[in-house]
Amino acid sequence: MMHDTPLLPDSSVPGIKVLDLIHEKCPMTFVRTRLALDSLPSGGTLAVRLQGAEPLKNVKRSVLALGHLVLGEQPERDTIVILTVQKK
Repeated sequence: MMHDTPLLPDSSVPGIKVLDLIHEKCPMTFVRTRLALDSLPSGGTLAVRLQGAEPLKNVKRSVLALGHLVLGEQPERDTIVILTVQKK
């Protein structure tokens, strides 16, 4: 589900779309990420919450292959990581 909330509660960066995929499995993690990126304007930012090493690796590799920019990876808790992507 996409939300118009900052990446993190203490973040002051406006306009980041957040996509929570911690309950999704591959390949749906990338399918949903790509649909969310398709809905953003060029230069838009998407923060994707992923759980586990495999979804993180696959989504990161796929968005880079499509030419998007990975701005960062931030561990949240347990095995959850927030992958921040800027649309090309």
